[in-house]
Amino acid sequence: MRAISKKVFGLILVSGLLLVALLHTWSPGASSGVDIRPRVGCTIEKLLQKKMKDFISGYHDIPYHIKEDVACHLAQNVCVCEADKETVHLPFSYLFFPRVWAHNLDLAFLGSDPDPEGVKSRRAQEYSSFQRRSYTPADLLIIADANSPLHYPTQGVEVRPLKTIIIPGLGLKEKPRSRHMVYLTAALGTFDVAATVDGVSIEGAGERNMTLSSPLLSRLNRQLQFVTYTNTVFHPRTADTIQFATEGHQSVFTIKVGHSATPKLYNSGSHGEYNISALVTIATKTFLRYDKLQDLIDSIRQYYPTVTIVVADDNEHPNPVTGPHIEHYIMPFGKGWFAGRNLAVSQVSTKYVLWADDDFIFTASTKLEKMVDILEKTSLDLVGGAVREVTGYTATYRHTISVEEGGEEGDCIHMRQGYHHVIKGFPNCVVADAVINFFMGRTDKVRQVGFNPRLARRGHLEFFIDALGSLHIGSCSDVIVGHASKIRLPWSKTEAEKAYEKFRYSSSDESKIHEEVFYFKNRFKCMTSN
Repeated sequence: MRAISKKVFGLILVSGLLLVALLHTWSPGASSGVDIRPRVGCTIEKLLQKKMKDFISGYHDIPYHIKEDVACHLAQNVCVCEADKETVHLPFSYLFFPRVWAHNLDLAFLGSDPDPEGVKSRRAQEYSSFQRRSYTPADLLIIADANSPLHYPTQGVEVRPLKTIIIPGLGLKEKPRSRHMVYLTAALGTFDVAATVDGVSIEGAGERNMTLSSPLLSRLNRQLQFVTYTNTVFHPRTADTIQFATEGHQSVFTIKVGHSATPKLYNSGSHGEYNISALVTIATKTFLRYDKLQDLIDSIRQYYPTVTIVVADDNEHPNPVTGPHIEHYIMPFGKGWFAGRNLAVSQVSTKYVLWADDDFIFTASTKLEKMVDILEKTSLDLVGGAVREVTGYTATYRHTISVEEGGEEGDCIHMRQGYHHVIKGFPNCVVADAVINFFMGRTDKVRQVGFNPRLARRGHLEFFIDALGSLHIGSCSDVIVGHASKIRLPWSKTEAEKAYEKFRYSSSDESKIHEEVFYFKNRFKCMTSN
């Protein structure tokens, strides 16, 4: 008997040690953090810029002549606010000779603001943050050294639709010969030169094929520094494939054609501590649960009395939801879960939107400031929190998602519980691909992904599958919201609760819709999960 007790004790001890080891392995604080703060530029960029500068400076002593009709089309980076002058003074002349009007926004807006310098400072800070978040290493200009012997840009060259740029980094390095020659070919634009160099012959200026030649390699390279590209085929998001060749050698590079991203900046008030009311709007959807919705609102007001709450409501007989800083929007009856999300998020005017189910309860641990802090200081677009049940169990619902190419029949999507890595500087936060149904995101990025309105009664991972590749997502276990109890004895349920369960969990063709969404819309042939 004593021997059996020892074996049982040993088994319990070993199991306990394995459990501790497992928890330690999965603990966010156990692994080193990864720095995901947004940044612009790096050491390699400085090195590349130096190499580019050294190449260009080798031909400064060779004179050139500005070609005004081409150079005038180059971007000056100094736009002006200037209206057309009225030249014809006749009745209704504006109908036949429409003039360009101009409105100076900085003078008009700042002139009436009590703190114009503060507004300018906040605007500059927001724009700086936008630039850091928008930058990727793929935007960096890289010039291939003349090993082929052609010297040309491999990435980072961009032109706005129907505009003109100088192509950086063109050059030729070869042994002396009687005549040096290069060829340029484009598909969506034309070539020209912003200045001419004596001793260089140019054929095809203003056309899609241009040839430059000279008996002196130095003068040809000087001329190549003034080669321009003008986009002539309007397409707001494409790229032109440029062929750059010399005798016996050919290279290909691309020029991106597109408008630059228009910043979406939010004037959220003064610097210093986060003004949650100015930064965050809480969005929710309700259906047959006005009692729980009121509990949610009451709990929010206990900690955030002035934060705006947007409520989407698709009840058949809606009740009024009133109070300070509450916006109540009525939808068609039973329109659905994701449609309600779309409506609620569409009405948010703050920088961030917090999604909360209508049966959540804010507590002292629901610190929205922590969510704002990580979104402000990292490149994350969305961060989830944790939900604590009445039993005391706290869930974060972290998943990783990957898509494996599957050929003509479609791809395979794989979902696994877990996360990618801990975030440096935020030991309780990790990077994942899907998080729990309590999250804060950048409003414009959440709208960019959107919610499929066909998913009426259930849906969660579908949003994060659509967000894969668009949103950078994190999860923080130290921002916790409570969850109203779902444990109710059958005879104690209200009529509203019974109606909700009947509508929410009744058999329908919802499963068929989900299968269609994954198979047809997302082009998956297989889904795996654990």
